[in-house]
Amino acid sequence: MIPLLLGITVVSFVVIHLAPGSPTDLQTEMNPRVTAEMKARMRAMYDLDKPLYQQYLIWLKKLAVLDFGTSFSPDRRPVIDKIMERLPITIIINVLSMVLIFMVAIPIGVLSAVHQDSLFDKVTGVFVFIGFAMPTFWLALLLMILFGIYLGWLPISGIRSLNYEYLPPWEAAVDLIKHLILPVLLSAFGGLAGMSRYMRANMLEVVRQDYITTARAKGLSERVVIYKHALRNALLPVITILGLSVPGLIGGSVIFETIFAIPGMGQLFFMAAMARDYPVIMGILFIGAVLTLIGNLIADVSYALADPRIRVS
Repeated sequence: MIPLLLGITVVSFVVIHLAPGSPTDLQTEMNPRVTAEMKARMRAMYDLDKPLYQQYLIWLKKLAVLDFGTSFSPDRRPVIDKIMERLPITIIINVLSMVLIFMVAIPIGVLSAVHQDSLFDKVTGVFVFIGFAMPTFWLALLLMILFGIYLGWLPISGIRSLNYEYLPPWEAAVDLIKHLILPVLLSAFGGLAGMSRYMRANMLEVVRQDYITTARAKGLSERVVIYKHALRNALLPVITILGLSVPGLIGGSVIFETIFAIPGMGQLFFMAAMARDYPVIMGILFIGAVLTLIGNLIADVSYALADPRIRVS
């Protein structure tokens, strides 16, 4: 994981510096009083006057002691502080999305495979194609108009109401849940559609195996055959996809956190990218890479929990 993480940071560092514009240009181009000497001083202050490899080594040395540097924004706050105050809400939304995907997609996939070519299978198939084809930002706007404006059931921005601090504990919890419903549903929508199809395909392949036929020939009930013998083997490819879906969820946070004005890591990344705030961008990319690698590690460990043959080997 460590060499892979270093490789990710190298690629990320090079790519963000290839983007047009620089922090000094964005901060000074609208001020006619700024001279070329002042721009040079700002570049030196941010170490932007050094070669790119030296800038990366400086950043890497700071990272070795868990110092993500200082933001280029006017507040000059430490990057780690800006990330840590926004990271929890992003993790909460992504974890809830993963749980929702897992709890809904697997039963749908199993039932679609068991009742192949039934009405339920055809309806879920249509749902999948709609889920793949529909842009997330467009669906977000439609849901905001329907539930937030026309029906008035759910809030359409932020993570809590203005009077949140004055609400009783149970009302504060309800307020938080209402603010999370739309972001979590949108974050899980695309993954839900794809995961159910993966689960259906895996189950159809497994139920045709000889050992499933043998289990049925022994007189085992269909429920035991499907949910005890077939399901565990069909879960292995799904676990892989679930681990690989972590970066997609983190990347999707940039979209729905910006649309819903959620003060999370995705919104911070968007604002940092617009301002060419390199330390914040690198800090968020590093955290995202770590979470992705941890997700893959959890998927590897989950193999052993799902398949006893892997534990033995």
